[in-house]
Formats: sequence, structure tokens, C-alpha cells
Amino acid sequence: MSAYEPQADSPFRAEPGERDLAPQFVLPLVARIERAAPPARTDALETAARAVLTILSDERSLGDGAWAEAMRDWQDARIRKVVRRARGAEWRRAEALDGITVAGKAAEVRVYPPVPLDGWPKDLARLQVSGTDLDDPEPPLDPEPGTPVLWLSPEVTMSAGKAMAQAGHGAQLAWWDLTAADRAAWRDAGFPLAVRTAPPSRWRELTTSGLPVVRDAGYTEIAPGSCTVVADHPALRGA
Repeated sequence: MSAYEPQADSPFRAEPGERDLAPQFVLPLVARIERAAPPARTDALETAARAVLTILSDERSLGDGAWAEAMRDWQDARIRKVVRRARGAEWRRAEALDGITVAGKAAEVRVYPPVPLDGWPKDLARLQVSGTDLDDPEPPLDPEPGTPVLWLSPEVTMSAGKAMAQAGHGAQLAWWDLTAADRAAWRDAGFPLAVRTAPPSRWRELTTSGLPVVRDAGYTEIAPGSCTVVADHPALRGA
């Protein structure tokens, strides 16, 4: 397989390009974070990544599906994702809107078809972006052999909400690069994946390996062009 090379006008490029002239859309994700029992950080990140893959592969997002036009409009512009939090009645209102809820070990993330950047549904627009700072009670275990891994940069500090969006970007880049057969196999297996912070000693190797790399556009929290995630799917590694 040839090495991964971002398109000249990649949706994750930091520099302005033709995509910035297109109408801008955003993929909303809402994480359920109850005050008394918040999910573990890694669980939330992995669930968010699976939520992105779930909506990308949903029949409503494809062909003449109900969400297909919105998905195409979103992918023709910058691939923005915004994670907000909800609890209690907020979560119940969020669940009533058209979308998909994906469950992890304890985490729940609901993903919605893309909306215009300035056209969020009222019940989502009122939700907070802040307050998604989560912790892992114990260090996550090493991924099982053969599991796709989204490696987070050890050099960039991100809130849990930002990291959830970045993990979603990484999962999406992997999805785009897979063959139809590999996509189907991943989907049919339930999108197994792990999100882990890369060892500092491996980060340069990962970012130069030819695997998909997310370079953040710098809208929030971190500097434009920062490498945030490497999508390490076994099917994307050279033979």
C-alpha cells in the first residue's frame, strides 16, 4: 500500500484553502456526563470515535439516504466536529433529536447529522462545550493485538472534549483510506478500536510511518498544524 499523503486541500490542513470558501458545517457530538458518575476519559474518547464511524457507515448517510446530502456538504468543507456535554433532562432532550447513540463501557455519545456552523438545533446549541474534563481512574490496558489504535500525541495537551473530536478525526481518516472490504469487516465487527497516548519515543516514528495523521486546523485549544492523532489500523500498514 502506498504511504498516506494528505490531499492538497485536505479537510484537516491548517492553511486556508478552497474548502474554506464552501459553506461550513459541523458534526455535533454530545457526551453524556452525569455529575455523579462521569465516564472514564479513554472510554469517552473511544466511544466518540466509534460514533463517528457509525454515522459515516449508516445507510441514512449514504446514497439517497435522509442524511446523505448533509454528510456530503459537511465533507466538502472543513471536517469540523464539536463535542458538547449533557446530563439529566439535557440528555433526554438531546436523545429526542434525530441521531445515533453509541455506548461504550460506561460512556454514551450521541452523534447527529451535520448542521450549518451557525445553525445548531436549539436543544444542542444551549449545551456547554466546557466541562468535559475527564480522568481515567486506572491507566488503560495495552490494546489487544490486531486492534486498530488511534494514537494521541504525547506533545499536545487537550481537554477530553477536544481529544474526543480529534479521535473522531483519526477514525474518519482511517475509514476513508480503507478498502470497501476492510470497511465492511470493521463495521461488522462493531468498530473495535483503542485510543491511547503514544509513547514519546514512538511519536516521530508514527507520524512518519505513512499512516493517516490528523493535523489540527487550530480553531480551538491548540496551535494550527499540530499533529494530534495517528490512525494505526492494521489494514493500512504496508505488507
